[in-house]
Amino acid sequence: MKKRNVLCVDLSSMGSRVTRMIRNFNLENRAFREISKAKPQAAPRHPTSGSFPQEGAAVTSIAGEIHQKNDPLLSMLKDVYVESDDPVPQGEAASAPVKVVKTQTQRRLLKYRMSDLTDIPKGKLLLVEALTGLNNHKRMPKTWTPEKLALEFSLDPKDAKALTDFFFPFDVKIIPPKSETKKQIKDS
Repeated sequence: MKKRNVLCVDLSSMGSRVTRMIRNFNLENRAFREISKAKPQAAPRHPTSGSFPQEGAAVTSIAGEIHQKNDPLLSMLKDVYVESDDPVPQGEAASAPVKVVKTQTQRRLLKYRMSDLTDIPKGKLLLVEALTGLNNHKRMPKTWTPEKLALEFSLDPKDAKALTDFFFPFDVKIIPPKSETKKQIKDS
């Protein structure tokens, strides 16, 4: 058999050479052509009028006007007199302490010591309130009816009924072992 001389060419390196040649072909001419093109003009700016004060001067003039007294306004303010027509309760001294009336939500928050909460809308419950109401209903269903729960916690009667029907507090039940003999702890 005769040996044949076979020319082996690495196609991967040849492919990169071809692409480099194509990419760099006439590169300088293309660059000069792009540079010599006319650039787009910027939009014209709106002409400013000279009547606007300078920024620093405007701040100082406004600050001066703020701290300046206006005598006509002060004289008008002295003429203003306000009368109150609210009836004064008889028998109550002027120095009597003022009673602070708390709303129902404030009382609810104080009752359960939830001071970090500020407002609970009507129809909503705290978790503590829900568990308390459910536990009361479970222990005494005749006295703690859904209607009474609705009145106590400002709920819609339909929601109170659904609460008592579908939710219940946890029960812990201890199931005794099935063996007949009970283990006793021996005293040592």
